[in-house]
Amino acid sequence: MSYTVRNRNRALLAAETHLHPQGHVGQLSICLVYPNRYRTGMSSLGFQAVYSLLAGSTGVRCERGFLPEREELEECQRSGTPLRSLESSTPLADFDVVAFSTSFEPDYLNIPLLLKLARIPLYSGDRTKSDPLIIAGGAAFFINPEPVADFFDAICIGEGEDVIPAIIAALFSPVDNGRLGLLKALSAIPGMYIPAFYRPAYRDGVLTGYDAEPGIMPVMREPVCLERHEASSSQILTENTEFGDMFLVEVSRGCPRGCRFCSSGFIYGAFRQQPYDHIVALIDQGLVHRSKVGLVGAAVSDYAEIGRLCRYIVEKGAKVSVSSLRIDRIDADMLDALIASGHKTISLAPEGGSQRLRDRIHKNLTETQILDACEMLISRDILNLKLYFIIGLPGETDADLDELMQLVETIRERVIERARANKRLGEITLSVNPFIPKPFTPFQWCGMEPLPSLERKVKQLESRLKRLSNVKLKVESLRESYLQALLSRGDRRLSPLLIEMAEGASLKKAARSCGIDTDTYVERTIGRDEILPWNVIGTADQDRLRREYDRALSGGDG
Repeated sequence: MSYTVRNRNRALLAAETHLHPQGHVGQLSICLVYPNRYRTGMSSLGFQAVYSLLAGSTGVRCERGFLPEREELEECQRSGTPLRSLESSTPLADFDVVAFSTSFEPDYLNIPLLLKLARIPLYSGDRTKSDPLIIAGGAAFFINPEPVADFFDAICIGEGEDVIPAIIAALFSPVDNGRLGLLKALSAIPGMYIPAFYRPAYRDGVLTGYDAEPGIMPVMREPVCLERHEASSSQILTENTEFGDMFLVEVSRGCPRGCRFCSSGFIYGAFRQQPYDHIVALIDQGLVHRSKVGLVGAAVSDYAEIGRLCRYIVEKGAKVSVSSLRIDRIDADMLDALIASGHKTISLAPEGGSQRLRDRIHKNLTETQILDACEMLISRDILNLKLYFIIGLPGETDADLDELMQLVETIRERVIERARANKRLGEITLSVNPFIPKPFTPFQWCGMEPLPSLERKVKQLESRLKRLSNVKLKVESLRESYLQALLSRGDRRLSPLLIEMAEGASLKKAARSCGIDTDTYVERTIGRDEILPWNVIGTADQDRLRREYDRALSGGDG
């Protein structure tokens, strides 16, 4: 490891404040790896929560690993220097366990790269007793672990609060038959998936099911009771992250809405909220170190005490931040707290541009509600609005795009009217993302719209917006969205493709080399009775998803 890298790691560690300091001495050594760079990884509340659970376990020495910065990565590849941990610069291959915490499917691309840099065999079947156990967990694996399943010995589908203590207990328990015996012990834990025990079967290139080892139980995930656990919150504070000025705390888990395109309402089970007193106690601790609190959750504005909580933070002399607001749940106290915290821009998510599409995706929002929410913001002199829309939703037509533009123009007129009265400008940012089919949602069977068609729609929006001042269009990369759809819907046959991409090949080149038709994965409408790659995980009611899918296709909004 070079002098430059050592100094950089020391500087990162010196800049950290550990709210619950943990020792780094233990019989069992675990390196927790985030498959992206430090700045991104340390912004992840899930990563920090898992680190706290591991580092706080008796007898465990837990350190961290990240994707190296570009200069360090090039040096490792050039010199063959093995990837090392942040704390003690120990090679990852020397740990007993290497655990990946992965929130987003695109980070799957970095998993074979990190294993290669660590000099650990990429495929679980090639490892021996001298290699560390490679395990994984995180929201990406709740959705679909199959594209990277062959790289892992064990995958945690369950939520960490209950599963991690059980994993630690299994790792310390004596077992017969070495590595195989340990994997069988882990497979007995609810929410643990051992890919080697489930062999996919194909006929004419189509997945027909999984052959499980005798005695292996189906993979089921049981949601934890949040009231029995301290709320997830920032454990390590550092300015070297995307949210470095905030203390983050999770207020809820899951989403009660059930929008048909979004996995959050389906993969986490019932919507659960942290008790108000638990959150306030953590906020009081966090305010010792930070003057801004970030409230985290898939449905923050659905938190029952959101207004009271935001008011409490502001009354403590601090600032509060939340992600986009639910249009029909804008609480006046919350809004006043955001304004007092200096927010100049508020994000809203209509998602569907037309009433027909909002009904189809089960968004349960009318145009009147959208305009009333905007009016509520504008009346408080919030003149910078960010509006999230999805294009390429199943069944979308040009008429839906026309209605989207009409809605934006109506909102713009109201912003301009208020801006003239106040003699200052306001701006609307239209953030447009393509529809990506996600497992465990009613739209999991729908294909993604082909890129040429999406490109035409983007140009259509650009053309319409050119004549509108004070409106800015921001479109997520269509090719990156295509890759995300591929990883969301893929199966184990994508492993070689990911390895080639980790070695620098483009998606197109890697697919050609591996003989994979990526369009089949991404754009095909899947038969509603087909076996899906993620069916190996029993975390959702497929009959319920089919009913919702049928309602959507029939135009029902129930």
